[in-house]
Amino acid sequence: MSEAVVAKRYAEALFQLGNEKATLDQMVDDFQVVKEVFQANKKLNTFLKHPRINNTKKKQFLDEVFQGLDPDVITTLKLLVDRHRTDIIPSMVDHFNQFVNDAKGIAEVTVYSVRKLSNPERSHLVASFVKRFNKSTFEINNVIDPTLIGGVKIRVGNTIIDGSISRKLQRIERDIVTANK
Repeated sequence: MSEAVVAKRYAEALFQLGNEKATLDQMVDDFQVVKEVFQANKKLNTFLKHPRINNTKKKQFLDEVFQGLDPDVITTLKLLVDRHRTDIIPSMVDHFNQFVNDAKGIAEVTVYSVRKLSNPERSHLVASFVKRFNKSTFEINNVIDPTLIGGVKIRVGNTIIDGSISRKLQRIERDIVTANK
């Protein structure tokens, strides 16, 4: 079974648990901390997968590092240690956040632009997204990408809208090459 499928199953189970206990918001915050720690410290996953370190020490370490987080979050991390699945944690967190956002009617949007978007530009994008994607609110993550030359590239879920100058130049180049054949 692929790691993405496994990560999604864990995320779905956690979402259902958090929904029943009404702790989704706390779990989202806690899992964001966990994801940042795992991404910032590549050696952490190496430690948790090391065969010569017993699982009791690994779990004790997790208790110390993530002290104060939701007990379900820590229990999940320990379960993943037992099952040797710690490498799926960042993917599981992403799937969990997606389940929570879908339940709340929130869509995450990544907007690639040459410069930081102003507040009026953000408001205009949100208004147009609400009409097009039928979601109540949008969380915009603005990524600065100078290779775009101008314009914006927008990613909502699996949908990519590329209105960048660099993409338009690539299309013109492709049209010229195919016309000359």
